[in-house]
Amino acid sequence: MDVLHTRNFCIIAHVDHGKTTLSDRLLEYTNTVAQRVLTEQHLDAMDLEKERGITIKSHPVTMLYTAKDKQVYRLNLMDTPGHVDFSYEVSRSLAACEGALLLIDAAQGVEAQTVANAHLAFGQNLKVIPVINKIDLPSANLELCSKQLEDILTISAEEAILASGKSGIGIEDILEAVVARVPPPRWSDYPQTRALVFDSLYDSYRGVIAYIRVFSGSIKAGDTMMLMSNGQKSEVKEVGVFMPKMTKSALLEPGSVGYIVTNVKDTADIKTGDTITIASKPAEEALPGYKEVRPMVFCGLYPLESNDYEKLKAALGRLRLNDAAFLYSSESSLALGFGFRCGFLGLLHMEIIQERIRREHDVDIISTYPSVVYHVKPHSKPEFDVDNPVNLPDPGTIEYISEPTIKASIHIPNDSMGDILALVMEKRGSVDHTDTLDSTRVMLSCVLPLNEILVDFNDRLKSVTHGYGSMDYELGAYQISDLVKMDIMINGDPVDAFASIVHRDKAEAKGRVLCEKLAQIIPPQMFKVAIQAAIGGKIIARDNVKEMRKDVTAKCYGGDISRKRKLLDKQKEGKKKMKMIGKVNIPPDTFIQILKN
Repeated sequence: MDVLHTRNFCIIAHVDHGKTTLSDRLLEYTNTVAQRVLTEQHLDAMDLEKERGITIKSHPVTMLYTAKDKQVYRLNLMDTPGHVDFSYEVSRSLAACEGALLLIDAAQGVEAQTVANAHLAFGQNLKVIPVINKIDLPSANLELCSKQLEDILTISAEEAILASGKSGIGIEDILEAVVARVPPPRWSDYPQTRALVFDSLYDSYRGVIAYIRVFSGSIKAGDTMMLMSNGQKSEVKEVGVFMPKMTKSALLEPGSVGYIVTNVKDTADIKTGDTITIASKPAEEALPGYKEVRPMVFCGLYPLESNDYEKLKAALGRLRLNDAAFLYSSESSLALGFGFRCGFLGLLHMEIIQERIRREHDVDIISTYPSVVYHVKPHSKPEFDVDNPVNLPDPGTIEYISEPTIKASIHIPNDSMGDILALVMEKRGSVDHTDTLDSTRVMLSCVLPLNEILVDFNDRLKSVTHGYGSMDYELGAYQISDLVKMDIMINGDPVDAFASIVHRDKAEAKGRVLCEKLAQIIPPQMFKVAIQAAIGGKIIARDNVKEMRKDVTAKCYGGDISRKRKLLDKQKEGKKKMKMIGKVNIPPDTFIQILKN
């Protein structure tokens, strides 16, 4: 099809503003998917996406649309995630498009991720088409949405299209706007073939399948392609488009979004953001690609059964292939054996990866407590990074430790202001300024330590605001803090799986909680076992594991008390000796229970 009649666009929005439902209506209206096979959230292919009701991976699909002027257009759509942890998926989709539909919930208005995704689209110079969705809701406030569109996003309210993804209102207007307002594919007149790899997956029968957007030239089966990052060549086995399932085609032309089946067998060889060209006539310069993404949260992943180590390694390699934000490297622990240190964009990202390992690759795993990357400056030595508490040097040798912060924008109802300010203070954060969005909502601009928001911040934000609060954040600068390594010792021996880096003011409270939990979970031992939390050599909290006590005087019937005393003293000596040479047996499920909490 003529490149002038091709349009590439994506749908971006805050979480749960109706992106996937709207894409269902577009598939239905253009007859891309027959009514009898169309399901709700049709593009959400993973079980996890359907269960949680969120989009995790962006999904491309090619649609054919006959406009009002009777001209047939090829529309390439990308449905994108909304959660802040998957913003990298959004940026990858935007790089393969020329336009974006920006969805706003008519009842909730402009939310935190709406602003963040709009700025991502503006940064890529895309044509943004605002769509006010869910206008059929009883609580819809179109006047407020139009005002927020102009005040917060500086987009004219006249450009907005009123629609409902659920009932199908405004679908034709959206398609006509895409045809009229989104420009044709850019850079299509470049003399050589250039295609951008925006995603990829591993098929156990066909090897690596790359998802590409062709900018110039064409690619067909039988061509010898070349990856511009490393010069590796490979024969193209098959090309095709997404309808929305993979559908084989003769060739991919300029402006096409599709897939290529390659001869590449190693998942590490094709990188997301790489440029593919034809080996016989290679392009001179690569496409811009993406800025390198840096994981912000780290944890250790270990197989529950040590025999599954190689299986886990293969699973991580395949997940890394189509998730450039996920990194891993080998590590070992005395308590948990051999495993991997893994990096993620956030806690939800970490949770999803772990669930995919269990479901898609059938490996039972255990994860250590999540931590972030700290900058450590020893005396008279250069600064270095630490992402694992075990690698932190002796406190006496450290000049300072700095931790990463985030710049958060938090949208909340007015009546939750006091509770949210208290939560921010509790998490060692500060509020830079507040902006009034409308008569009922405000936006707080805060700086918070990344380590403090990892576990429960988002849950508590939702709880305090009764579900109406939302947050978006980006990585800020590093700041020096009074941080210490807290060790948990059982019977005097430190257990590396429970080590963590905490702020000195919170160490005692956290240590006490952890000791109490361990004392309840570890089964009774033959002798009294001390569980201690320590900073350096100083014990800050302690609890005891219950000891089994055999009644050695049960067979004494009456007689002198010295007989009983003699037996009790003998038992006491035996326990003292046992404590010197005995070892505490910590069952594996202890680690699971503690690390789950």
